[in-house]
Amino acid sequence: MGITIALLRVREHRKSEKFVDVEFLVDSGAVYSLVPGKILDEIGIEPYKEMSFALADGTTIKRRISSAYFEYENEGGPAPVIYGEEGDTPLLGATTLESIGLVLNPFSRTLHPMRMLLANFKNDKI
Repeated sequence: MGITIALLRVREHRKSEKFVDVEFLVDSGAVYSLVPGKILDEIGIEPYKEMSFALADGTTIKRRISSAYFEYENEGGPAPVIYGEEGDTPLLGATTLESIGLVLNPFSRTLHPMRMLLANFKNDKI
């Protein structure tokens, strides 16, 4: 395999005029995306809670959490975001990919529109 890098625009919300373009390491195994905290502060995003995260080596770290609006090639969506600290790599996680409607092709290492599914369930008892 290899690594996939993607350039996304990050805003506080869809109509925010302030934004920053960030190069992300695409990590479809990560739940949330991570953006350096200095960048989030710069565009007016504030954390609302703190969570614990397990690292690959088994250690646990705490990071602040908020939400942001992510855009990729004219498609966008809101998603939770981890406040990265010095030394943290910007990561694009699965929740953000799904929010934007994207899927990672691991063979070509490219992002593609996701085939969206909607369950159709009929229950006469409801």
